[in-house]
This record gives sequence, structure tokens and C-alpha cells, in this order.
Amino acid sequence: MQQTSKQYNQVVEKCRSLYINKLKDYGSAWRILRLPSLTDQIFIKAQRIRQLQENITRKVDEGEVSEFMGIINYSVMALIQLEKGIAEQPDLTNEEAIKLYDKHIKITKQLMENKNHDYGEAWREMRVSSLTDLILQKLLRVKQIENNKGKTLVSEGIDANYQDMINYAIFALIHLKENN
Repeated sequence: MQQTSKQYNQVVEKCRSLYINKLKDYGSAWRILRLPSLTDQIFIKAQRIRQLQENITRKVDEGEVSEFMGIINYSVMALIQLEKGIAEQPDLTNEEAIKLYDKHIKITKQLMENKNHDYGEAWREMRVSSLTDLILQKLLRVKQIENNKGKTLVSEGIDANYQDMINYAIFALIHLKENN
């Protein structure tokens, strides 16, 4: 599991770097996005990954890696929105946005470590396509919860689904790196 932690951190560092660079370019403009908008952004990325996995021909020269990174970063943004609420204008300094990113990644990694302990690293035997399907399933669950105004009867909340999507996307990126 020590190897998983190291690989996890390497993926997060690349995603975090991209997040920081986009903050430098755009600031925290994403703070105006409502949760369903972020969910839809993640859905578009997951759908594209699935299409890339199923289609032989590609018309845009971007692969799965950048899309999985997008899923991770948009999911962290969604967790921040859940915590802080939606803003009318960008309201976070880059430093605040980075601090919140780090906070939610830390919580999400702890969840991964707990589940990874209980499941015995079963994800290592999974296919990237299965991880993609699980992300899509989580997105459909989130959409349903959003349609239910955030209420669930017996299921985990939206935050847990975003955290699972982050972890599945990180696992997929670890697999993709190992297979190259």
C-alpha cells in the first residue's frame, strides 16, 4: 500500500499543478458554477473517455489522461462548492483556492487509504474501462441526488460520490502510466 500512496501523490501533484496554472490564467471563475454544472462537466469528460475506449478513430488529439485529470480537478471544485456554497463572483484568492484543494485531496486520500485497506487493493485488478464505468455510474447517482434536491434516504451523499470519482480517476491514471 506504500506504493499506492506514492503513486497517488504523483498523480495528485500533476493535477494540482494543472489546477494552479489554471488559477493563474482564470482565477477562481469556476466559483460561479452550480453543482449540476460541475457534474455535467465531469460527465462530459467521462463520456469522452468511454468513447475513446470504444472508438478506434480519434478526431481530437487528446487522450484519456487529460480527461481523467479533468475529472479529478472538477470533482475537487465540486467538493469546494459543497463546502463554501456557490459565489456570485470569483471570491477566492489563488492561495485560498489551493488551500481548499489540498484540504479536499487530503480527505479524499484518507478515504482511499481506508477503503484500500478493507478491499485489499482490488482496484489493481480492475480494467481502466471498468473504472470509467464506475465514474459514469457515480455521475448518474449524483445527478439523481441533485434532482432530489440533495436528499437521500439510505445512500451516501454527493460528497462521497465526488470523492469516489477522484479516487477512481487516480487509479485509472496509475494504471495508464503502468501500462505505458
